[in-house]
This record gives sequence, structure tokens and C-alpha cells, in this order.
Amino acid sequence: MPKLTNNERSPFTDVIKLSATDLIAIGNGGTKVIATIPAGGAVELVALTNTVDIVGSSSLIVDVGTTFADPDEFINALDVDAATVGLPTINTGDAFTAGTGTSATGLSQAVKIVSAATPVYIKVTDAAVASITAGEIVIGLRILDLTGLGSNA
Repeated sequence: MPKLTNNERSPFTDVIKLSATDLIAIGNGGTKVIATIPAGGAVELVALTNTVDIVGSSSLIVDVGTTFADPDEFINALDVDAATVGLPTINTGDAFTAGTGTSATGLSQAVKIVSAATPVYIKVTDAAVASITAGEIVIGLRILDLTGLGSNA
């Protein structure tokens, strides 16, 4: 059996890194497309961590999901500036049932199965977002794409 290459070993298909400058550009109440679920795809795993501590704000809340107005299907109302640097938050959004029990938080689960390409958004809520002087968050998504495998059968 062939061995996986390093990029195939990662649990994530998409990794998005947002700096303090990126968060400021998104703005308070703003959204940004960070990935796309392909037609016939689903999302199985979403993790978010701040890799550089947020400086200049004590009220940075982010949501990640597919509903433009309130994208909270994957990560719901995460208080990023209060989070421990390097400690990921995994699958806490409304689409995941894993977060409903204390022992099941972070369970991998295929959700948001779509028949048409669907954008994944991050939403920033922070009245003081323009005051952020440092910080970085990383979001990892594992997006399943079964239709992309059809031509290889």
C-alpha cells in the first residue's frame, strides 16, 4: 500500500490564517469567504485557534459557517481574545451535535451536506476591532468532496 505524502496526512483540507490586519479589514459585523464546500460535499471538522495573542481588544467574537448573516454552523460565538493561545476550539457550531454533551465536544461528524457549491464565512463581531494591534487566528477545515472522486472510479 502506498504511503501518504505529508500534505495528505493533515486532517485539514483547508487552512486559513488571519492576521490582526485581516481581522481589522473584515471589520465589526463583517464577513469574509474563507473556503467553499463543493457541490456534493460536506464539512467534517472545523478547528480554530489563536496562534498569536490578540492585543488591543477584549471583545473579539468570531463565528464560522455557511449562513451569511449568522455563520455559526461550525464555530459559534468564540471569544477569541479570551481563548488560550494554541488551544483549539473544535466543532462547536450549531450544525454539530458533538457539542451538546460535555464528553463529546469536538467529535468529528459530517455536516452541511450540500448539492451546490456553498461558501464558508467567518464573521467578526468586535466594536474595538480597529484597535487590534497584534494577533493571528488559524482555522482548519476538513471538507469532504466525494464528487471530485467520481472520475477516478
